Amino acid sequence: MVHSGTRRIRMQIAVASAVLSACWLWAGNASARDELPQSHEQITLSFAPLVRATAPSVVNIYTSKVVRTRATSPLFDDPFFRRFFGQRFAVPGETRERVQNSLGSGVIVRADGLIVTNNHVIEGADDIKVVLADKREFEASVVGADERTDLAILRIENEGEAFPAAALGDSDVLEVGDLVIAVGNPFGVGQTVTSGIVSAVARTRVGISDLNFFIQTDAAINPGNSGGALVGMDGKIIGINTAIFSRSGGSIGIGFAIPANMVRSVVEGVTEGGRLVRPWFGASGQSVTADIANSLGLPRPTGVLINEVYDNSPAANAGLHVGDVVLSIEGRVVDDPESLRFRIATLKMETKATLDILRKGKAQQLMIAVQPPPEDIPRDVTQLVGEHPLAGAEVANLSPALADEIGMGGNPRGVIILRLRKGGTAQRLRFQPGDIVREINGETIKTIEGLLKAVEAPSRSWRVAIERDGKILSRVFQK
Repeated sequence: MVHSGTRRIRMQIAVASAVLSACWLWAGNASARDELPQSHEQITLSFAPLVRATAPSVVNIYTSKVVRTRATSPLFDDPFFRRFFGQRFAVPGETRERVQNSLGSGVIVRADGLIVTNNHVIEGADDIKVVLADKREFEASVVGADERTDLAILRIENEGEAFPAAALGDSDVLEVGDLVIAVGNPFGVGQTVTSGIVSAVARTRVGISDLNFFIQTDAAINPGNSGGALVGMDGKIIGINTAIFSRSGGSIGIGFAIPANMVRSVVEGVTEGGRLVRPWFGASGQSVTADIANSLGLPRPTGVLINEVYDNSPAANAGLHVGDVVLSIEGRVVDDPESLRFRIATLKMETKATLDILRKGKAQQLMIAVQPPPEDIPRDVTQLVGEHPLAGAEVANLSPALADEIGMGGNPRGVIILRLRKGGTAQRLRFQPGDIVREINGETIKTIEGLLKAVEAPSRSWRVAIERDGKILSRVFQK
């Protein structure tokens, strides 16, 4: 006789199998979404066919780089200490080298050997080795990398051989509750497959990268999965696994993937144009709060309230005004500034996009041109020399194009510090890359030409005002 508890467990398993089978059928056959399972085969769920089709395109990535360290303890120079512990210990000032290894995952997205992975997987690497699912190994070269999305594009070659490639899907069709599988190399144990559901489709307050817009999943993702595939039930890549939320370093069911539509945009930009250039919107705004929604007559807080439109920008030319609320782009809902940036970044260059807005309580539609940010003033990169506080700084004129390249928001203008020479005056005086020089000895600085005139004027003291993180800082330096 079967115990009632056992019967209850079996019933729960049967119900769960039926639900999963229904999800499987829903994903694979739209006409079967409303039908109940009719056979044993229909309630037998297996991801095996999906894994067989996808796994060959997922690769393991091993990187290595030489790390140089300097000995600092005076004990290393003591003859008595060295007599007992040998010459292998470095003396102060002596540089020691060691090889640092790391691992991750990647996905072949083109048969010619083009691979997508995370930028943090290969950043700073001296050597990159790619291992296919069939154990073959290849040296990889970096085609391009984008820190703002944490994506990198690699290439492997084998005398014209076609590699197994996975197709990128449309991540915008994902819904919360959809089944997904994650394929990667967690903890270096080898290719591993985990399954789960989509927990959220537009996580924008994660803080992983500059362009925050992630798919959240409870499929187990662990260290080593970075750069691996998040696969939908149609067998297409709908995301690149990039990070987890964890207090212990292991998976707790909160993983994040870069949407396939962003991946496609980066791949096309890097491989077709040689350099990734994102569309320029030319306006900025803030999230619509509950109070703002009430004042505007919106049924719920949604959209982006525009508070600045830049002159001669695509937004200005489309007729966007301060006070407008952007509700959607190309029919895709915009909930906050992060999602607005994502939608703009994934538009195809040199096309037009539909912008749905709310203006004074009335819905309107605008057409915006998808264009690259202009370099309307030459950057004129200059290394500063001489006897002044900014000596040793490399500076440039800001334009929308340069601002986009270095990941600056808004529409900053002026002269920006790009780099600092090690040991130079500017570094010793604690200037930082990203500082915008606003004033020198009472002279407003707008261009490199004006900056050079200001620092070349003889002076026994210097009053320098810079903009850093939106704040104006002013200091006086004496000769």
